[in-house]
Amino acid sequence: MRSPIGRRSVMSAAAFALAAPVAPARAQARRRIRFTAVFSDQDIRAEAMRGFQRDLAAEFDVELHLNATLFRQGTELVAIQRGNVEMANLAPQDFSRQIPAWSVMASAYLFRDASHMRKVFDGEIGAEFNRMAREQLNVHVLGPLYFGTRHVNLRPRKRISTPADMAGLKLRMPPGETWQFLGEALGANPTPVAFAELYTALQTGTVDGQDNPLPTSRTMRFHEVTTQFVLTSHLVAYDLLSVSARLWDSLGPAQRNAIQAAANKAIDQSTERHLAQEQEVVAFFRSQGLEVYEPDVAAFRAEAQRRYLASAQSQSWPPGILERINAVR
Repeated sequence: MRSPIGRRSVMSAAAFALAAPVAPARAQARRRIRFTAVFSDQDIRAEAMRGFQRDLAAEFDVELHLNATLFRQGTELVAIQRGNVEMANLAPQDFSRQIPAWSVMASAYLFRDASHMRKVFDGEIGAEFNRMAREQLNVHVLGPLYFGTRHVNLRPRKRISTPADMAGLKLRMPPGETWQFLGEALGANPTPVAFAELYTALQTGTVDGQDNPLPTSRTMRFHEVTTQFVLTSHLVAYDLLSVSARLWDSLGPAQRNAIQAAANKAIDQSTERHLAQEQEVVAFFRSQGLEVYEPDVAAFRAEAQRRYLASAQSQSWPPGILERINAVR
């Protein structure tokens, strides 16, 4: 038989246990999100992603692997699909290699500007294409990350108004059938030249011009060997912030909302910084004595879209997609 003292000791211990605060057995570990991109840590997009990292620090361990240190360009999508990385900055061309209908999203004169692009992706059309990516690639798209608009830069002082004025001009375009087709759609004679050789090719007259976002042209000092920038706005350049569908499906609603909010903030900040930078570069080129002007962009757009629709490239596009995108305001 237990003594009264023993019974009192047991009761006191039980009472203390009930009264004491209950400490968690173990703090919940933060979820790991590895992000891969080919842009450098000095890029505007890198700064935006560091903000994304800070905004999620309380709940997620976001690792930024930039400058292609984790995966080289063009391999990131497969890495996500294989579960080797959770998040990446993916080119729309990578999507189109596995989903031909996505090739329209990488075509010239699809978007009028960065704002138009964002409206398309935020609306019904974007939802349809993102659903394709979700169902066929196992990737969840968070949104488009803008990084500049490509324009034509020429050596000759010939005034350019419509695609007809580009006839006979040797326009350097990146190697590859898609890029060469784009040069033709601009009315020029496309000439493949490696990027590293482009300054010399312009300097010697091997080519008459090139196309790139304005900040890239300044960084590469192409303005030193050319006379004018024609603001054709033929390609709104963007990539897609994307996460693994496997990761996305494992998260709760609050976690998904937090990631989407952080992504939206990063996208907005990157877009604003890039647009401001482009305006600064226009002023710089003019200060250097170069002509910078806008041609008849509507004429360029109409001719490019006509050529795309008449080509084999458009056969995989959803019917009426150009008309629907053009109608977004």
